[in-house]
Amino acid sequence: MFTDDNHDDNQYLPIDDPNMFYYEMHGRKFSFLNESYLLPVDEDEIQRSDLLHRLIKFIFNGRIYCGPVRETLQFGDYRNVLDLGTGKGSWAVELSEEFCWVRVAGVDVVPIQFTEVPPRCRFEIWDINTYDMPYEDGHFDLIHARFVHEGIRDYPGFLRQVGRLLRPGGMVILIEPDLWQFADGKPEREFTFGSGPRAWFLIWETYRGCLSMLGIDTTVPQQFKRLLEETDLFDNINVHEGIIPVGFNHTEPTALTVGQLQWMAHDLLLPALKPMFVHLGILESRVDRMIQEAQRDLYSSDFELSSHLHIVWATRRSYDPLI
Repeated sequence: MFTDDNHDDNQYLPIDDPNMFYYEMHGRKFSFLNESYLLPVDEDEIQRSDLLHRLIKFIFNGRIYCGPVRETLQFGDYRNVLDLGTGKGSWAVELSEEFCWVRVAGVDVVPIQFTEVPPRCRFEIWDINTYDMPYEDGHFDLIHARFVHEGIRDYPGFLRQVGRLLRPGGMVILIEPDLWQFADGKPEREFTFGSGPRAWFLIWETYRGCLSMLGIDTTVPQQFKRLLEETDLFDNINVHEGIIPVGFNHTEPTALTVGQLQWMAHDLLLPALKPMFVHLGILESRVDRMIQEAQRDLYSSDFELSSHLHIVWATRRSYDPLI
């Protein structure tokens, strides 16, 4: 943690046995530290995370962030940044390469990060579900969290922790996918029973149901603005929604690339859902059939599939209304 200005920021907490962080279920690896996060943390999932990282860079025109990040980080002798749910650490590494005076901490529940990183970049292993994140109040200038809400049981509490850790005027960036899918530009709810890409819609409906059983609010991305407002800790709340194509039906280069990346990410996601579904009581034979039928919709659907991405950035108020 960045509490001692004299320590070497490129030192790591020794991990004698990396396997202590994992357990295996239905041939996939999972984290011991977060029991409600039932997506794998193995090589296939790292590959999916890499695809989504590339997708975000295309959406942001080559950048890895949105909003006034440069202005937030440009003043002072050094600045502190926290990347929650860092995965392999691509975001943390690239930000520390762009801003050489910034100290970046990337946090995840498993030790899958790069072993060689720029100076002032480091990684820590702990569960961001904690009700008391292990940093002092106002320690960070920027906090970034992307594709993590499926593992957070109390998202309002998570936002209050983010607000506590940010200095006045500091910035938060949140990026999460909508868990409701679209076909030919229409959301699932507008299709009558039996119409549309039914197998595709069914597996996402089942996924949302399983997350709800685990205590996850699947509507968080659509509620970003309200959730941030209800903390009374943030100003300048900027919410954006992007339509993300799925597949190869576009001729415009950026849309085609984004569609390809999302298609590949979804192709990896479908088999990754099996352990969760079976663990929560769905017969394995039925799960296998659901995945195969959803794959057929993904590979050769008569519909143009798409999803929505919710992006928000906001600044920490310069006063605490509770005081």
